[in-house]
Amino acid sequence: MSVSANSALTKLWPTANAALEGIVHDDMLLAIGGFGLCGIPEALILALRDTGARNLTIASNNAGVDNWGLGLLLQTHQVKKMISSYVGENNEFERQYLHGELEVEFCPQGTLAERMRAGGAGIPGFYTRTGVGTLVAEGKEHKDFDGQTYILERGIHADISLVKAWKADLHGNLIYRRTARNFNPNAATCGKITIAEAEIIVEPGTLDPDEIHTPGIFVQRVVHNPHPEQRIEKRTTRPSD
Repeated sequence: MSVSANSALTKLWPTANAALEGIVHDDMLLAIGGFGLCGIPEALILALRDTGARNLTIASNNAGVDNWGLGLLLQTHQVKKMISSYVGENNEFERQYLHGELEVEFCPQGTLAERMRAGGAGIPGFYTRTGVGTLVAEGKEHKDFDGQTYILERGIHADISLVKAWKADLHGNLIYRRTARNFNPNAATCGKITIAEAEIIVEPGTLDPDEIHTPGIFVQRVVHNPHPEQRIEKRTTRPSD
């Protein structure tokens, strides 16, 4: 259906570049949704690259691949530090890390998801057994509960969150599609400013409230990207029978 950018309380911005203009600067912490290349905010990542902002810290499950996703920001040396779970599939990431050009804070996937969720819920930190006795636990507070050792993990409070939705209304209510949901709901809640990129934009009142994954209260800006590339890391096929 067609939508009107003049609707009351619209959060729709004309382009991804316009949505980031004036709010992105050097040394920011960003939370970015996605798992591999699934559910990444493609247009917003390109717009973030175009801002030229540098020394960025990015909390995201992974760092994209060479020539796409967050890998584009690594190519331009705009990322100072990655807070990530999986960093394979990216030769430039490996090169920068091994040459001391990029800081990496490894974070187990469940812990990373909970750190984002905790930040959005106003929880400063939480204890978890995940990572005890490994490099993940180094320098972190340890505490025993009922005979088990836990480490303290801090919630993530991002300056800006960039997320990818399947459908959004002009008030910023979001619906994610299947596995593209992944880290996006948690990332959406932990940013001081959250910008969502959506394939379909509808008028307020169109979405079934029971199907909304992220309420518009968490989203400040929305961008329409009706034709994302939706790349995948590797395509494996076999001959049909």
